[in-house]
Amino acid sequence: MATLPPRQSDILDLARRLGRVDVDSLAERFGVSAQTIRKDLNDLCDTGVLNRIHGGAMHPSGVTNFAYDSRQILSAAEKHRIGVHAAGLIPDNCSVVINIGTTNEQVAMALRGHNGLMIITNNLNVAHSLRELEAIQVIIAGGIVRQTDGGIVGEATVDFVRQFKVDYAVIGASAIDEDGAVLDYDYREVRVSQEMIRHARKTILVADALKFERTAPVKITDLADIDIFVTDIEPPQSVIDRCASHGTQIEIAPALPIRLREVVP
Repeated sequence: MATLPPRQSDILDLARRLGRVDVDSLAERFGVSAQTIRKDLNDLCDTGVLNRIHGGAMHPSGVTNFAYDSRQILSAAEKHRIGVHAAGLIPDNCSVVINIGTTNEQVAMALRGHNGLMIITNNLNVAHSLRELEAIQVIIAGGIVRQTDGGIVGEATVDFVRQFKVDYAVIGASAIDEDGAVLDYDYREVRVSQEMIRHARKTILVADALKFERTAPVKITDLADIDIFVTDIEPPQSVIDRCASHGTQIEIAPALPIRLREVVP
């Protein structure tokens, strides 16, 4: 999978922190022409991570998520690291429920070498990545399929999840608040995620560092209710304190050997 070029990654980081960026300021900051910056902004807007405005671009608001293709690009290497590390925490011969999210899909890819797993998911991309493996049984939830990302949501999905009591839930999120709230955008997706947590013996949250900088309107759960939190860098101190006070284990995914890094799509 492609990652953003360094300058475009820096522009996105600025837009995330400032809310908006303009062509002239960026051209001066990076020592390149306005035409070069306009091309960078066009590329970023075409992938959906920024919205074009007159004279520059704006970061999306906190009430809508990035497009699925954009989420695949954002922090792709970090998500892969998290996926590999989280999969390593899951033993063979157990049951796992996996919700919607691009980081969760990296966990599923890393689980391909496991044996004797039962995977229950409302993520069509997870199901597709595991469907041909004889050593893994895949059970797909029923419900409404979101065309944007292959996620399955709705009351039928919630009812489906209630049938199970699994060993592990792998949960992704769109944002993590300083007070420990784990957040997402779609209340229908959140209902499913909450049911997955209720019906799992142990919950693993997977989220990269960008989630500390974002916000979303719907609360899935609290870090206090998470058993293991897998991320790519040390979280903010408020998050560390919240986890420590409630016994939530923080796992920082280490850098991967070259042979493992090369399998990032």
